Amino acid sequence: MKEFIAAIDLGTTKVVSAIGEKTDSGFRVVALKEAPSLGVSRGEVLNIQQVMNSLLPTLEEIRLESDYQTKDVYVGIAGQNIRCESNSNRRNRRRSFDLISEQEIKDMEYEMYKLKVNIGEEVLHVMPQFYNVEDHMGIVNPVGMTGGQIEGNYKLFIGKKNSAECSKTVIERAGLKLNRLILEPVASAAAVLTEDEKEIGVAMIDIGGGTTDLLIYHDNIIRHTAVIPFGGNSITEDLKTGCGVSAKTAEQIKIQYGSCYTEFAPENKTVIIPGIGGRDSREVSFKFISNIIEARVEEILDAVMYEIENSGYQDKLGAGIVITGGSSALTHLVPFVKFKTGFGARVVAPAKSITYDSCEAAFKPSSSTAVGLLLNGYDISQEPNLFESEEEAEELVLQSDFVAKPVKKASAEREKEKTREKEKSTKSKVKDSIFGAFGSLFDGMNNNDA
Repeated sequence: MKEFIAAIDLGTTKVVSAIGEKTDSGFRVVALKEAPSLGVSRGEVLNIQQVMNSLLPTLEEIRLESDYQTKDVYVGIAGQNIRCESNSNRRNRRRSFDLISEQEIKDMEYEMYKLKVNIGEEVLHVMPQFYNVEDHMGIVNPVGMTGGQIEGNYKLFIGKKNSAECSKTVIERAGLKLNRLILEPVASAAAVLTEDEKEIGVAMIDIGGGTTDLLIYHDNIIRHTAVIPFGGNSITEDLKTGCGVSAKTAEQIKIQYGSCYTEFAPENKTVIIPGIGGRDSREVSFKFISNIIEARVEEILDAVMYEIENSGYQDKLGAGIVITGGSSALTHLVPFVKFKTGFGARVVAPAKSITYDSCEAAFKPSSSTAVGLLLNGYDISQEPNLFESEEEAEELVLQSDFVAKPVKKASAEREKEKTREKEKSTKSKVKDSIFGAFGSLFDGMNNNDA
């Protein structure tokens, strides 16, 4: 029986379902199906039933086309309210001459998920940046070192708890099990960025329908991410208003006649817009259309540059800017990005990260997030189980309502737990532990212990 990795991208303009498998030649995307999205606004699920109506047909198409054998899925999470901030965690070690272990570093990372954030928010991802071990600063991997004090520095990616709950509800109503939520810009980066780009510094811009995601890599570490609340739909809305046409016609004008760089738009060309309800047809110049598109793209790039400057890595992007996403197909986008930002730029698709025999739909820039979710999902599925025994697994604690994160309890807390357990008539047995959002931490837990 084949084991597939399944992923779902609940986007603003489209819902994408995909499955893939690891082969001897690399990762193969077996099937990728998409449908127009309803019920999602700027990357956030608003109407669960409408999203269900969009999602279910794509799942059925995949089931009919492939030997689908898994119900566990990895799901992307995005939205304009996701933000990034820096924080640190300092720990004094009792035995300074003991080697720092991987478990110790993981514990410090998981503790960051417990930090208090604004009401209604939750820490979605914790990305280690560097560690300070006593007087040794900027250590990337302190495992194996010694010292009496260790400080970890992290980037925290924070989002709305309700948004995650809505995504979970959609997946469960579709008869699936949510394995983990993955930040969509992180997923897209996995699909389109090379290891060299991640090392020397790169800014990835994923221009979707409702939002534009920015992610910055340097020294193979994610340094910053931001979600800009404008995307391809904003351009379409501008054309709809500026040209006085329907949304459907505005989208066609954008694709067929639009350019985001007015300097390159033809001087004397026009497009005829049919009248509605018996009204006369009108002519609109290519220059006029381009002016509308350029204004919105310039606004998006201004927001991108603001985030890049605030990240502190503006001078460390040796690989420049990489562009992906459905709206990266805008005519003359690359030269305009180069002109506005001063960085080198290119448009990319997931071609290098998947095998040549993957389904055709996987090779488009608009599929970057879905393919990246598959790649991230496979990597997560290969992670070793940190806790090798039931005794260790019993020390898992649930840190939030919607994200399950394993943390080993401190010795004092462990003693208190033992005392409490003696007062109970039965003791729960934990059969296994699962990392990730909505993971089932306690299988078969006694109801009296719940």
